[in-house]
Amino acid sequence: MGIGRLVVALGVSLLASACDGGADTPRSPARPILVAVATAQPASADGGVLASGTVRARRETALSFTTAGRIAEVLVEDGERVARGQLLARLDTTAVGAGAATAQAEATRAEAELRRMTALAEKGWITRSRLEAAEAAAAAARAQLASAGFNVRFARIQAPAAGVVLRRHVEPNQIVTAGTPVVTIGEASGGFVLRVPLPDADLSRVRLGQGATVSIAALGPQPVAATVTEVAARGDERTGTFEVELTLPGLPGLRSGLIGQARIRVDGSGGAVAIPAGAVWQARADEGFVYVVDPKTWTVKTRLVQLGPIDDREVVVTGGLEPGEQVVRAGVEQLRDGSKVTTRASRVPA
Repeated sequence: MGIGRLVVALGVSLLASACDGGADTPRSPARPILVAVATAQPASADGGVLASGTVRARRETALSFTTAGRIAEVLVEDGERVARGQLLARLDTTAVGAGAATAQAEATRAEAELRRMTALAEKGWITRSRLEAAEAAAAAARAQLASAGFNVRFARIQAPAAGVVLRRHVEPNQIVTAGTPVVTIGEASGGFVLRVPLPDADLSRVRLGQGATVSIAALGPQPVAATVTEVAARGDERTGTFEVELTLPGLPGLRSGLIGQARIRVDGSGGAVAIPAGAVWQARADEGFVYVVDPKTWTVKTRLVQLGPIDDREVVVTGGLEPGEQVVRAGVEQLRDGSKVTTRASRVPA
């Protein structure tokens, strides 16, 4: 290569290096993205959790016969008050009575045979196995007699406690199988409860012992105080809701089937915070993502959060975000994990 060409090439190389800033010169940092941020605030507890449900007797018992048969009579009607031990219904005992008589006869025969075998065994005239067979037959006959006596006794249904007939399921002359509900009793001593279904987002805010106010239209406009006394451990497979039970005070006029609306007072802290609805992206079911701002570096990190109630203005976050943390509420579509951000009022570190 000639000297002239070498000088030209070297000059071009130096010029390119100067324009590029040199291989070791650092690149300018990316320009921060202008966004709007919001601070996560403790969720307001003023509204509480609202739900509608049905008044029920705390202890509702479906009574049935232990054997199949024909209903001879049902002595009570729906809504009738009953006393403990009162006869409610009975079966036609022709079949069970015949069974009991047969069992009694067999038991008498087996006992007589056992006595005869015992006397013969004492004289050494029969083997030990013959005596043991007679003993087993007598024991089986006694068991059969006890079972038949049980069926006779429970061919009658009596009220286990004072209460009210919630439902009469059968009519006289109807043939029923063992275990078929005949009468359902609501026990007066157990009081009444309001059972309400709650979605899982609301259930996370409800605890045993929380207070509530319940309005029952049939009893007038004045709400009554109630307490959360039971929270279902398992959701309904058909609806996905969880049943919560609120104990009601003893009020005149309360009866199973009345409709009530409950407002459960919840603890607004409990980890739940409220943020603008626009801060959540890729929301699905009860989860979504937010961009959390690091106040030291003004960079954002993607975080998965659990979502509660939501409307067009704000969403309650039940997990994954602490009160006081800042999230991007506008401009999320421009961001990705690690993006540097700024706001009109912020100072971004160099």
